[in-house]
Amino acid sequence: MVAGMVTGALAAAVLAAGGGGGGAAGDCYWVMAQGRFAPVTAFVPASAITYDQKLVPAGSSIKVQQFGDDSGMTVDLRVSGLVPGHTYGAHVHQKPCGADPKAAGGHYQHVVDPKQANDRNEIWLDFTADASGAGSAVARKAWGLRFGGAGSVVLHDMPGMKGARVACLTVGFAPSPRSS
Repeated sequence: MVAGMVTGALAAAVLAAGGGGGGAAGDCYWVMAQGRFAPVTAFVPASAITYDQKLVPAGSSIKVQQFGDDSGMTVDLRVSGLVPGHTYGAHVHQKPCGADPKAAGGHYQHVVDPKQANDRNEIWLDFTADASGAGSAVARKAWGLRFGGAGSVVLHDMPGMKGARVACLTVGFAPSPRSS
């Protein structure tokens, strides 16, 4: 079964194989979202929003892919057009992006527990932009996402747990076949 949706700069596709979905053994999925960052005040609403054009210039780009199956998932982040040499924090957040940087909610946590705010319980995609402003990160987890639990990837002005939210991409993350 193949399902897909293309809306503006956002593209998502989910593939289910070996059982037709619904958590059957052998299910796998793939989701992709991409866009060019635009300020909140842009004439045309964007799925990729920059809150700080000094660190994430309008027109810079982002692509996020999620691959998963019964054994877990991988989230892959690629960006271009950012500040060369700058180290950014990047995390999967609970809700879609909005005009207010806080609209994306907190970090997605596998086990919801403020005491477990770390890269083992969350999806951290910190990276340093290269000399051309490109960067990438990959996170592999032995678990998948809960249905409706994740909605965006937020870029922060520094890695780890601290730092202002400087940009956001809304992502239609797929839940784990086990959470159906």
